[in-house]
Amino acid sequence: MLKNKVILVTGSNGGIGFGIAKLCQSKGATVVLHGRNPEAIKAAAAKIGPDTSYVIADLGAADAPEVIINEVVAKHGRIDGLVNNAAALDRCTLETATNELIDRMFTLNFRAPLMLMQAAVAQMKKQATVGSTAGSIVNIGSVNAICGAETLLVYSATKAALGTATVNLGAALARDHIRVNQLNVGWTVTENEHKIQRSEGQPADWQDHIPANFTPSGGLLTPEHIAQHAAFWLSEASAPVTGQTLEIEQFPYLGKAFWSSFE
Repeated sequence: MLKNKVILVTGSNGGIGFGIAKLCQSKGATVVLHGRNPEAIKAAAAKIGPDTSYVIADLGAADAPEVIINEVVAKHGRIDGLVNNAAALDRCTLETATNELIDRMFTLNFRAPLMLMQAAVAQMKKQATVGSTAGSIVNIGSVNAICGAETLLVYSATKAALGTATVNLGAALARDHIRVNQLNVGWTVTENEHKIQRSEGQPADWQDHIPANFTPSGGLLTPEHIAQHAAFWLSEASAPVTGQTLEIEQFPYLGKAFWSSFE
């Protein structure tokens, strides 16, 4: 499905990013992990395989996107897929938003993915061949891009901005056979989400007490669920579709809003 493709997954030392990288590797891809913590990213790479490569960089640095893509190409000679997964998840409301938080969130959640796409697309255009996709980009968004959340004001805005860029680039890059799609992911159980919930006073088994209307399948989404969708959109199986934003959730949001009013 992804044989001989070189795929970079940002923010992949754990959670959704690690899940995506692990599945892509199992489907034949050469995966490149990314993180800013050397020990964490080295440990993640070792879990996937002894030859798994990685790049260490802080996406808050202006030159990080170009440095990351250049390192991937230097190691593997090409880049066929990019998953923009890394993101800051800071909570804030209108009352608690600050200039510093807004700047940081948009830097990490919008500017960095956009500039990673700029650098990756420049390389993808060089390696394009007639009759095949030159590259596929999957942006990991959030359902909050379309519905928002009181305590996720700026985060929601950054994911909406990324979604708008996805649609724009889907049209702009179609002629170059480079596809760009976004997965607006629903509530997913990850190590980081567990830490956040615990820091906000929730019990250790918080995920077992989610209201049933949020978990019609019996539980929240997992990184493995998201990985299956990401691998599909990275592969030729989803071609030639581009410029799409898709909600990856276990209920339709329109229906959810309707039925919730009766609960």
